Amino acid sequence: MPQVPCTHCNLTFDESVMITEKKGEETLYFCCKGCQGVYHLLESEGLDSFYDKLGDTKLQPAVQSSGDLEKFDLEGFKNKYIKEHEDGLYEINLIIEGIHCSACVWLNEKVLHKTPGVIEATINYTNNKAKVVWDPEEIRLSKIIETIRSIGYNAYPYDPALQEERAVKTRKEYYSRILVAVFGSMNIMWIAIAHYAGYFSGMEQRFKDILNVAEFILATPVLFYSGWVFFRGAYYGYKNKIVNMDTLVASGALSAYIYSIYAMVTQRGEVYFDSVAMIITFVLVGKYLEVLSKKQAVDTLDSIMGSTPTEVTVVNNSEKALVSVENVQQGDIIELKPGEKVVIDGIVSYGEGSFDESSLTGESEPVYKTIGDTILSGSICLDSVIRYEATKDASSSLLHAIVSLLEESITKKPRIERLADQISGYFSTVILLIALLTFTGWWYFGGNFEQALITGISVIVIACPCALGLATPMATLVGISIAAKRNILFKEAGFLETMAKSDLLALDKTGTITEGRPSVISEYPYDDYDKNLLYALVSTSNHPVSKGIKVYLETEGEYTDIPLEQIKTVQAKGIEAVCDDQKLIGGNAAFMREHGMACDETSEHTLFYFALNGQIVTRFELSDTIREGAKEAVAAIKALGIRVVMLTGDHEESAKRVADAVGIEEIHARLLPQEKAEMIDRFHEEGHIVVMAGDGINDTIALAKSDIAIAMGQGADVAISVSDVVLMDEKPQSIYEAYRISRRTYRAVKENLGFSLLYNLVAVPLAMAGFVNPLVAALSMSLSSLVVVGNSMRIKMMKFVVRSA
Repeated sequence: MPQVPCTHCNLTFDESVMITEKKGEETLYFCCKGCQGVYHLLESEGLDSFYDKLGDTKLQPAVQSSGDLEKFDLEGFKNKYIKEHEDGLYEINLIIEGIHCSACVWLNEKVLHKTPGVIEATINYTNNKAKVVWDPEEIRLSKIIETIRSIGYNAYPYDPALQEERAVKTRKEYYSRILVAVFGSMNIMWIAIAHYAGYFSGMEQRFKDILNVAEFILATPVLFYSGWVFFRGAYYGYKNKIVNMDTLVASGALSAYIYSIYAMVTQRGEVYFDSVAMIITFVLVGKYLEVLSKKQAVDTLDSIMGSTPTEVTVVNNSEKALVSVENVQQGDIIELKPGEKVVIDGIVSYGEGSFDESSLTGESEPVYKTIGDTILSGSICLDSVIRYEATKDASSSLLHAIVSLLEESITKKPRIERLADQISGYFSTVILLIALLTFTGWWYFGGNFEQALITGISVIVIACPCALGLATPMATLVGISIAAKRNILFKEAGFLETMAKSDLLALDKTGTITEGRPSVISEYPYDDYDKNLLYALVSTSNHPVSKGIKVYLETEGEYTDIPLEQIKTVQAKGIEAVCDDQKLIGGNAAFMREHGMACDETSEHTLFYFALNGQIVTRFELSDTIREGAKEAVAAIKALGIRVVMLTGDHEESAKRVADAVGIEEIHARLLPQEKAEMIDRFHEEGHIVVMAGDGINDTIALAKSDIAIAMGQGADVAISVSDVVLMDEKPQSIYEAYRISRRTYRAVKENLGFSLLYNLVAVPLAMAGFVNPLVAALSMSLSSLVVVGNSMRIKMMKFVVRSA
């Protein structure tokens, strides 16, 4: 047999083994299905000029899509993406592509749970991230991926770098489909006005035919391009024997479309192309709003791990080398430079300096570390070169432990979400069955197919869940917009409902109730001194205590700029300088004692001393200032019937002082991050729905465990990323306002749902009885949506008043 080249890859094979295909007078030869598929893909995209540029160059044969399944079982893939449990089970985080409703989540979880060897499968609807645990002795990962693909979805390993790119692609796809739908619907409605006028006043058939054809041309791309997502979802629902919301939308719109074509061709009855377009547009816009309201594509863990170094400097026999954090072993000596983040726990073996532990403890004051002190991963070296001995590996260090606990918290699915996944299928099934029974009954007893079809379509259209679907998102979007105007950012519409049901508020102290910035509460002068000298000294330092004293001095007057010499900063102790022949020293008690000055006062607050020429002339007492309005806000929140508790890592005396000042009776002090999370779990066990407000990494696990997490806008990035609500103005009153907005919005949601259900209870029986045709059904559906929208807009009328306690 002669040798012929493959049309795509140019590799030659015997003609007998080639796949042949006719294209006009030309015969195409393909060595495999992969090459055939790529050829048609390039041709359909208008890229067939590629072959002109290719010439005689030979390519590797194209691989079929199923061929990439092998990579999921490779050792390198396992090392990068798969976590092995102590009991031998494997775990991976996957992104499921193609999920666009709660029924999709339910379907994927159901199919995976039925797959032999899969132990656990939970999908987070906010970011389509799935946690899958399986037994490698029973099933391979490639088989799990193949199972997901077989039901019409795709799965790939969770990679933060690709998430934003994929999210942008999804939004653009929805946007283009909405543009087509809105353009088609608006123009159809203009034509429909003429149609309706002719319906009541009379119109010649030839003009009516022109309008019908125009509506048909406009409705077709709306149905099949904009509405493609619903047909796709309905197909896979049918394939897997479930009825979802897509089935309802697709069947109603397609039935009305088919009947309208029949009416247009036979010139009998009315066409309902406007109803087809509006059904698709309304529901598609709702889907797009849902996409926009989801959390940011970059997952919470990305914010934590994204800023974490992947390599550290390891010192071995005076030689330095960059080593991957995964390869660092216990006992290795690691070098830190100023500004670098600690990623592995250890003990300082050389040098001394200050560390910023605010992301771990929530406290803004740097902590001084010297030889023998423990440093924790997540802290930042501020001012010195430090070497320390690793006491743990990366996987068992504090930061990794926080990430693991946080990931576990995020994958837990609330009961209300699981319930919603099930209800969505039942609702659609019931409506579709009612429509089919109506059609069958009318056809059987009346014998008129056309009337039976019109009545059945009327049931589907009038019950199309536009009002029901808009009941929650419309009210919540209004609530979100009002909150945003008041500098309260809800990351997802559904959080309004959860917060409205909350009956317990847990508050962190530092940075939440207080400002997180030390300020002077009292000064105790021992002798007269020139405050210009003190102002000049503290102006040379960026330490929070120095800044607090500087702000305090500025409130008392203006000062002369005095030049200082020999300025020296001793981290975590104080500063010293020389002005003319005077020696200036400012700092804590230990710094004063090092310079031979007696100083043994104690206080629950931070003390700062200022000395001239070896004599202490004044002492300042600084405290973290309670935020303005905190007391009134706590009282207002209590008046709503909400239990308020304080969770803090500070000592009892400091916590009690702040709690007494703002009116909080229940205090839990000296809590580690894990213990805060355990307190949230305890509140859950007591039956509470918990809102937690915090601002640091030390709050992150508790925030993730809580039902609603509130972060301050200037708090740690990690706390903001894990939060559900962000207070941009950081005012305690904003927590109270968030509660008010949530409760008012939730009330509107219940009113909307009540109206929608009442509407369906009345409208569906009327449609079944034949009193409603599809035209009136479409109008009724639109009016029901307007009622829901109008009721939601009433939320804007609410007023906010926080009374003084």
